[in-house]
Amino acid sequence: MGLIRLRPRPAGSRPAPAPEPDAEVLDRSAEPVVVSEPAPEPVPIATPTFGAPATEPTTAAAPTDRVATRVIAFANQKGGVAKTTTTLNLGVAFGEMGYRVLLIDLDPQGNLTMSQGLNPDVIERSMFDVLVHKVPISEIIEKREVDLAVASIDLAGAELALSSLIGRERSLEKALAEVRGSYDFVLVDTPPSLGLLTINAFVAATGVIVPVQCEYLSLRGLVQLENTLAMVRENLNPQVAVEGIVPTMFDGRTLHSREAIEILEESFGELVFRTRIRKTVRYAEAPVKGSSVLKYDPTGAAAEAYRELAREIVAVKEAQDGAQAREHA
Repeated sequence: MGLIRLRPRPAGSRPAPAPEPDAEVLDRSAEPVVVSEPAPEPVPIATPTFGAPATEPTTAAAPTDRVATRVIAFANQKGGVAKTTTTLNLGVAFGEMGYRVLLIDLDPQGNLTMSQGLNPDVIERSMFDVLVHKVPISEIIEKREVDLAVASIDLAGAELALSSLIGRERSLEKALAEVRGSYDFVLVDTPPSLGLLTINAFVAATGVIVPVQCEYLSLRGLVQLENTLAMVRENLNPQVAVEGIVPTMFDGRTLHSREAIEILEESFGELVFRTRIRKTVRYAEAPVKGSSVLKYDPTGAAAEAYRELAREIVAVKEAQDGAQAREHA
């Protein structure tokens, strides 16, 4: 399709994909393929050249050997791609593996906060106060399934309030200095835009993970996201880059979902995680109970998908660190 291929991760950086849970295995020969009218050939997506992933080391084998904190921003300017679902459930999966995890709700909608049973409308102090009034972030962290820096409705005015401040792009980075050494992973849920709140997440981050819905139109926003990241790298944080792309809302019964995966892999190669987050009602039911899907349905296929994604992220990072160590040996 004339798409530019990205530089793959170092050789051997991808672990072999684990078999999917039996509940999710689809019999391709028995199930019907959902096909509507023949669609015209899609317009090729202009593929951005993502920078190399950040290189802070981590380890899954011995999480008690504490290393540099990884700050991962979950970003996609398109809404409804499962950013909040991925931030929460991946954070809880890391917690199950023994890592110390902090979630940060940087979205004025407060969906991450609500997903842990809190009401953003009645929270008195939140990330707004941290970013604008310099309140210590430790004072607005709630102890839930994992630690959570909460959002409130006030966060909707944060961009306007920050616009007149010097160093406004570094407000989150400065706030994290207080607690950075206390966590192995800091996961930041960003709003569906590329505004000042998302820029703050990029400046503070060691890497970015992009949840992408398995639909053609969802893929096109990656170009604009990388343009924003390129500006951040040039002016504010030279190390930040896309660590990986998570295919979400995947439905293997439909031709369109499978074609979307093919376009992703053709365009972005090894940046696409092998774990597919399948479409299921469990992800919508869990927030109603104020919990992650790992707590709501701990033995289900939905929970196992995020456990597998957590293992893959850690394994990929270990392989990258090993390859870099050999290069410098």
